[in-house]
Amino acid sequence: MDPTLYLALHRAHYRSLCQLPMFQLTATPASALADEPVHIRVTGLPPLQIVTLTASLKDERGYVYQSKAFYKANEVGELDLMEAPSIGGDYVGVHPMGLFWSLKPEKVFRRLIKQDVMNSPFYVTLNLYDSVYLQVSTTDQPRASQTVQRWFSGPGVQRVQIQEGRVRGALFLPPGEGPFPGIMDLFGGRGGLVEFRASLLATHGFAVLALAYFRYEDLPKKLEEIDLEYFEEAANWLLAHPKIQKPGIGVISVSKGVEIALAMACFLKHVVATICINGPNAIYEFPLRYKDLVITPIPSFMERVQMDVLGAMRLRHYKGDARDELNQKSVLPIEKAQGAILFIVGDGDECMNSREYAEQALDQLRSHGRNNGRMLVYPGAGHLIEPPYTPLCYASPHRLGSGILLWGGDPVAHAAAQEHSWGEIQKFFREQLTQTRSKL
Repeated sequence: MDPTLYLALHRAHYRSLCQLPMFQLTATPASALADEPVHIRVTGLPPLQIVTLTASLKDERGYVYQSKAFYKANEVGELDLMEAPSIGGDYVGVHPMGLFWSLKPEKVFRRLIKQDVMNSPFYVTLNLYDSVYLQVSTTDQPRASQTVQRWFSGPGVQRVQIQEGRVRGALFLPPGEGPFPGIMDLFGGRGGLVEFRASLLATHGFAVLALAYFRYEDLPKKLEEIDLEYFEEAANWLLAHPKIQKPGIGVISVSKGVEIALAMACFLKHVVATICINGPNAIYEFPLRYKDLVITPIPSFMERVQMDVLGAMRLRHYKGDARDELNQKSVLPIEKAQGAILFIVGDGDECMNSREYAEQALDQLRSHGRNNGRMLVYPGAGHLIEPPYTPLCYASPHRLGSGILLWGGDPVAHAAAQEHSWGEIQKFFREQLTQTRSKL
């Protein structure tokens, strides 16, 4: 071959290689708290190219969660999820964190919960494919990939295992000498010790006791009654801690934990700020005992349980009516609460009639001339309102293994509720716990 022609062909081939798109997928910050947003961008795409973006993670039990969305690059071959709408996939529209909150379990009816909140993050892998992939197989190679770390505790946060008297749990302390606003964190009927909310709140400056009350260590295996003196012991221990601000503490609760939190607000004077996420204003299922007081539960009716199209149990109508005259002895005397109470309600809750409970509690306060209650209602949000970008858990197994419980929620509305309520939770505790101290 003529050397001149060979050189010309070689240069032409080199130029064609240089003109191939150089796909680049960036996610910043690549390591962040689980409640912090990530900015996802793609560059080097052909103009107006349709692409698939996927996210996946494996939890500590080995379960895989995945999401996908289809996007169209702009005229210069770039994609910015802060501005670009998804045109299909697990969500539609402009949702910069959609790939995170739309993660779905590969094995249905699983709830994503971080177990080890101190030593390891969730690793979320983002992949870019240069066309529409309705199903991504293991043989499909992404054109670009990026892994981000989602941490549940920040630098300097301490975790202290608690075994004090009867009290069992974990105390999370922010960095520094303190003293810090003190909060007790109560989850619901799953039992055990759940720490991810407490560790994140500690990262934001609160000292938080994640408290177990059954199905943990030497605590009762089953919840058969609510012994309020156990929670009083925990509250007294927390308030006596040298790094806790005096004179009062806050309580954050969800589901069954709300009954306990409201009872604490009613009967324990050092509970000065209470957050109730989707829970009842009365005692259900098990009696509550406090010294000589016994509050018997409102009856529940198994025949009112409904099944959704997937066979999950809808418990929304299962509990007896807290407004019924016959049940008033089981309704908590919320008018006795001296501190502020914030009700956070998902209007799409399929587990409890949470809005009705919150409205009854507020009516009760008003009828006694009290104005220390407030309600935030989130249309379309389900029962399990958690920190931002947590995937919606629509349904998951019952704690006793007797079926699948329906929690409800629309993914987009639920994600918006989690993002907004997380800011309101922190604002409420800062205002109430700091205000109480300044009054002293």
